[in-house]
Amino acid sequence: MPQLPRPYVLSLAGFDPSGGAGLLADCKTFEQRGVYGFGVCTALTVQSDVQFKRVRWVPLIDLQEQSKLLFERFQINWAKIGLVESLTELPQLLQWLRAQNPHIGVVWDPVLKASAGYNFHTGPAPELVAQLCTGLALLTPNQPEMLRLWPAASAEAAAAAVSTWCPVLLKGGHAEGEEAVDVLYQQGQVVAEFSGPRLPHGEKHGSGCVLSAAIVAGLARGESLVEACGSGKAYTARVLASNETLLGYHFQNQDYANQ
Repeated sequence: MPQLPRPYVLSLAGFDPSGGAGLLADCKTFEQRGVYGFGVCTALTVQSDVQFKRVRWVPLIDLQEQSKLLFERFQINWAKIGLVESLTELPQLLQWLRAQNPHIGVVWDPVLKASAGYNFHTGPAPELVAQLCTGLALLTPNQPEMLRLWPAASAEAAAAAVSTWCPVLLKGGHAEGEEAVDVLYQQGQVVAEFSGPRLPHGEKHGSGCVLSAAIVAGLARGESLVEACGSGKAYTARVLASNETLLGYHFQNQDYANQ
């Protein structure tokens, strides 16, 4: 019996030669989470898991041309955006994606700084944050990114404020304590928490990319937002625990093996 096609998911992200972050990490995650991943390259980076040297940006028109043929041929209902050159141009990209599919759900993982320390963006103006976040399916910042996007007394206060425009999953990897707790905010309120033990060798290059890709894959498979955040965190925890290096291994979920 012919198998039905997997859901299609589009990642717009940078190319990381180490494979730990960006497009390669996203597509590894998509495959193991039971969706078919397309990739549009937003930036060519020169980096490893511990060093970042430089980036060459791909112009917006090329992002559109890379995507256009895919939208013409495939039903792409979900997309994830990672590293982009300009936050001020990001509304144009979002508008263009929605013109290709008015019902597309977009998850934005705001990559503002490389794990090796390279800064990509300063904090945007509040009105730009409101414009960017309105209509998103989910925003997935870590605590420093949240405070850079929306300066406040705490990352939690910032997440609550921004969640009036879109759901926010505030990642807890940069916090203290034995448990790493990710908190989902909607309309200024905490709606769910996702906790897991902080692992001795759990630091991984690109872990934020893996989590956001795992979540959007769950959404594409029909999971609710809370379900997708939970299953995405569980998948990411396996990657974090996979070995003692900074580059995680991806494992296939047997639920998706024959799909």
